[in-house]
Amino acid sequence: MHAIAAASLLPADSHHAVLIGRVWRGAPVNGPCVVAVRGGEVFDITAAAPTVADLLDSADPLALARQAPGESLGSVLALLDNALLAEAPAGAPLLLAPCDLQAIKACGVTFAVSLLERVIEEQAGGDASRATALRGALQETLGGDLSALRPGSSAAAQLKRELIRRGAWSQYMEVGIGADAEVFTKSQPMSAVGCGADVGLHPDSQWNNPEPEIVLAFDSRGRALGAALGNDVNLRDIEGRSALLLGKAKDNNGSCAIGPFIRLFDADFTLDTIRAAEVTLLIEGADDGFRLDGASFMREISRDPLDLAGQACGKHHQYPDGFMLFLGTMFSPIKDRDAAGAGFTHHLGDRVTIATASLGALVNHVRRSDAIAPWTLGVRALYASLARRGLLQQGAGTGPEYGEATALDPSHDAAS
Repeated sequence: MHAIAAASLLPADSHHAVLIGRVWRGAPVNGPCVVAVRGGEVFDITAAAPTVADLLDSADPLALARQAPGESLGSVLALLDNALLAEAPAGAPLLLAPCDLQAIKACGVTFAVSLLERVIEEQAGGDASRATALRGALQETLGGDLSALRPGSSAAAQLKRELIRRGAWSQYMEVGIGADAEVFTKSQPMSAVGCGADVGLHPDSQWNNPEPEIVLAFDSRGRALGAALGNDVNLRDIEGRSALLLGKAKDNNGSCAIGPFIRLFDADFTLDTIRAAEVTLLIEGADDGFRLDGASFMREISRDPLDLAGQACGKHHQYPDGFMLFLGTMFSPIKDRDAAGAGFTHHLGDRVTIATASLGALVNHVRRSDAIAPWTLGVRALYASLARRGLLQQGAGTGPEYGEATALDPSHDAAS
């Protein structure tokens, strides 16, 4: 594998970008810290924002990220260089996922290509060897380009009736072209891994792939305040056996990667930037020289990001600590790897790079979820660390009162 330059992990216009994230600091801090990137340096601003959730719920997240006093932890390039090393230097800050207390939600079947692949998984019952034949048959049945079909429209309802008549309807069609989006819990607060970390495959899985996605960051009022890159690691055989196994397929050690930073929305970076983004995926094999790359275009998404957010959060469901929302992927790799007709599946040691110009790149290596570092730092451990450092009072009361109704503001495209 080629060496990755730390600078390539930053947005192309990083000198304009407002980036926030989290790092682990060793002694004497010995805990997770909230950081902001300013002028190429990383500043620990935990004293002003004990958690990322507190920062996003503050009166002015942009001002806090830009101006809050903090200790310099050195160059952002050095931090990213260390993230790419197999073992970082002793005592160096370690990059973590840029979210903490937020719920981690994900949307499925938001692109026509991913819709097709989910139906294939279902009909194959998790058997990768049947995928090629099923793909051809489904494309013949479905006919034209589904990407032009608006979910919930009269044309979608007509297609649904016709597919039911043919006996070709699927639960994935229901969420792919129906009125209701698929929104599920991807992972638990504090469980996501960051750039440079290992991602995990459940040891039962033999057919799996990365899912490159953009992840929006919301505050407790349901306002989209920024975005990051994400890998929604996917176990095709397990979900393909039954959609009721979605929890086992999606939520395991290291199955959710987010990073390298959250970029806050401002005048130079808005939801329209996300709507126009191209997201690339590169998979490089460590043991076989395999290489696969491709691209997803957010303009081809079937539902607008704010429509997806409105189905996740509103009067029907609040998130007092905010939430992260994976927007879905159109990239389901099908290139044969181990045998003709067998399609793609990961090998242990694969390096996965997900990138887009406005957010930089997220790099992870593939291991088994029972062989990577166990998840031990939960919410109680976070608050014990903050209490030990005397940082809990500063974060109190920044969000709505517990139980207070919040509502998504669909007009909120950027922080002002």
